[in-house]
Amino acid sequence: MLSTQNALFPARIRSALLACLLASQTARIARAEDAIRYKFQDYAEMGGRVAVKVHGVAIEKSLGTADQLKVDGVIDAIAGATPTGQPAPAGSDQVPLSSLTERRKAWNAVYSHQFDGVNVAVGAGNSRESDYVSDGWSLNTLTDFNQKNTTLLLGIAGTADDVRVFHQKGWERKRSLDLIAGVTQLLDPRASVTANLTWGRATGYLADPYKLVQKNTEVIPGVFLPLTFAENRPAEREKWIGFLGYNRAFPEAKGTIELSYRFYHDSYDTNAHTIEAAWFQQLGERWILRPLVRFHDQGAASFYHYRLDGTSVTPLSGPPRPNGPFYSSDYRLSALQTFTYGAKLVWEASASLQFDAAFERYDMRGTDRVTPQSAYCRANIVTVGARFGW
Repeated sequence: MLSTQNALFPARIRSALLACLLASQTARIARAEDAIRYKFQDYAEMGGRVAVKVHGVAIEKSLGTADQLKVDGVIDAIAGATPTGQPAPAGSDQVPLSSLTERRKAWNAVYSHQFDGVNVAVGAGNSRESDYVSDGWSLNTLTDFNQKNTTLLLGIAGTADDVRVFHQKGWERKRSLDLIAGVTQLLDPRASVTANLTWGRATGYLADPYKLVQKNTEVIPGVFLPLTFAENRPAEREKWIGFLGYNRAFPEAKGTIELSYRFYHDSYDTNAHTIEAAWFQQLGERWILRPLVRFHDQGAASFYHYRLDGTSVTPLSGPPRPNGPFYSSDYRLSALQTFTYGAKLVWEASASLQFDAAFERYDMRGTDRVTPQSAYCRANIVTVGARFGW
């Protein structure tokens, strides 16, 4: 699963495994179908920034009337340039960039069984890069009530990650645990509402090993130099996410609307709001057009500083310090807004064969009036896919 929300591509998609394990349960899994799917996605930031080409394959297999297995694999090729965290040189508003190349391979499997009124799914997966290895697991249940008009979701997922930290010449550990509870209520034959609440906790090495901070530092009495240091983030992060969704069909217009709102808060003192709207329009017997818009507004982490000059923060060299001080100049932790808009076209070529193509535009801008806009990215995202069922 890939998302542009909250700048996940510049983050090198390292949290995608946990997202897959949890998100796989936000819709009913136990569907009696066999299918194979292929997806290609081209994510390209403007100005020679990060570019990602993704190839994904998924296989769904029914194992009798009550069991289903879904296995998917992804290969990402990542290249381009990303901000280092250092401020722009004097007289310029262009922040320094550093080049990156990477290749990621990942797989994820979910096995589900339909009991009487309860669907139970167990998932496992692995994501691997040259400097980041992640193993994940999940356990989720969907329970029907009220003559199947109400569905309760309960889930738990976790990851065990190892991060290579180049400036320490070693590996650091990172662990995460996420819990989700939610309910979907059918309001009438045309409408439903969904409410989810997620809590998560990550511990260990939570910094980005490639991000730096810079401060004019006195090296000898009266002599100051702009020295760089590795960022230092807290070794623990808790997050809380509230989600509300509303779906309604309009048979007279041959369309359906999907509306959602997401509130995010974490122990970095970051608050974020995301609003999304999508319309699914039936065009004839075989075509569906889905325009989409998404707006995301995020506050800054409490320890984000575009530059450390003029602050009381004294950065230190060496390994991470769980007791602080904490500091980061990673633009993804700053106050920012993103706006995504685009459209997807689906063609039902036959009862068993489906094709789809989508284009999205992703625009990010800073809102703290301090960080230069050159730190933020704009991207075009092209996705094509095919599905064959039998």
